[in-house]
Amino acid sequence: MTTHAGDTAAATAAEVSVGTSAGRKPLEPVPRWAVRVAHAIPLCVLPSGLWRVALVLGLAGYDADYQWAVWERPYVIGLSVVSEALALLALGLVRPWGEVVPRWVPGLHGRRIPILAAVIPAALGATLIMMFCAYAVLNQIFGFVEPLNESGEGFPTSGPAAWALWTTYAPLLAWGPLLAILTVAYHRRRRANDASAPRPDAGQPVRPGRQARGGGSTADVAAAAAVSAETLRKTETRPVPVPWPVR
Repeated sequence: MTTHAGDTAAATAAEVSVGTSAGRKPLEPVPRWAVRVAHAIPLCVLPSGLWRVALVLGLAGYDADYQWAVWERPYVIGLSVVSEALALLALGLVRPWGEVVPRWVPGLHGRRIPILAAVIPAALGATLIMMFCAYAVLNQIFGFVEPLNESGEGFPTSGPAAWALWTTYAPLLAWGPLLAILTVAYHRRRRANDASAPRPDAGQPVRPGRQARGGGSTADVAAAAAVSAETLRKTETRPVPVPWPVR
């Protein structure tokens, strides 16, 4: 009986070891602060977009008599929509669809997204945003470029309209730094999780197979099942000792 219990325990241990390799570190989750930062980025971009929409509708408080060209109103509205859409992409740095292609993408669904495929565009975007914001601030202070409209006043410089402009555009200054911080956190987390993923032993070929629940492949599950079946067969064929009859 003791031998049978030991064999059963060995088979159970073989099955359990498939999903959790010895010494494997648990996957590093997305930090809460990173989730907050990712949700804060679209909120930083939203006020300026609403101000541009108000400008098109004549509700910004100035330039009410400005004669818009045919293409200018769609351009301003499109700029607001595209800016907000790009800001929402930051959520991919903390969501599963930023690591694995979603199911609704034809031909690519279920594939892991390479780390650099997300890090490089995000890093370039953060750099360009910070450069643009720095130029806009310096241009507002030193006047590198003359106003583009005919009245000679590109933006309001005093009064409620100026305060509305500055208040809605000020949060944009945080977009670039927040995106840069989020990109670094994404890169570190993905690298750490890839490093802790189970790897085949040296000298053993990598067996193809879909990823099974718990981290093991289907080939590993089949191997563990074979070990369990062999153990069970030996247990069934082993003669069971019969106690001596009591006289």
